[in-house]
Amino acid sequence: VRFMIGGVQKGGTTALAHYLSAHPKLRLPVCKEAHVFDAPDYDDSASVEAVDARFAPLFDGGFHADAQAVHGDATPISIFLPRVVSRIARYNPAMRWIVLLRDPVERAISQYYMEFARGDERLPLPCALLAERWRLRGHDDDLSPDSPLRHHSYLARGRYTRQLEHLFAAFPAEQLLLLRSDDLRHRTEATLTRVHRHLGLEPRPSSESHEPV
Repeated sequence: VRFMIGGVQKGGTTALAHYLSAHPKLRLPVCKEAHVFDAPDYDDSASVEAVDARFAPLFDGGFHADAQAVHGDATPISIFLPRVVSRIARYNPAMRWIVLLRDPVERAISQYYMEFARGDERLPLPCALLAERWRLRGHDDDLSPDSPLRHHSYLARGRYTRQLEHLFAAFPAEQLLLLRSDDLRHRTEATLTRVHRHLGLEPRPSSESHEPV
């Protein structure tokens, strides 16, 4: 895997993955989010080959079906967890990152309603925000499926400075592309051109208008 759409959750990663999948040289997991590096059973001593073997079944036609393709992942929790950033750095120090940043208040509210719709949140929004500090306490390294880090980190995920500090400490700045979610929505073509060039590809000529996903 050569690139990561590493976040942020509810920041437009699904739309970006949809647009990038249309490029003939780009491949993303069929399920969009591979969740390889944040898997509870991930082996921190795993070789590159072992990690690739976990990715392989997630790509249509197999991981090595097209040697010329650029394979990536779009798991938005990746930037949020320092442990995951470190794992990715060990796996591929040359990884190219794309990070979409959304207004943290809008992002938190969007995540809340997603969790509420899924049945993973029962508290009213104000109570959920007040309870977050206590819910997350003691779960800094908890990657279990039911971890509060995954479901109740409304405010924490919007503290971008800390997350970006970990990312910039692990990877050279030229491998990181930071974008605003609003730019993807309102200046789609220009934003996609920046992404394609960041990945070393020529932009794909647009034959249709990009509607928000």
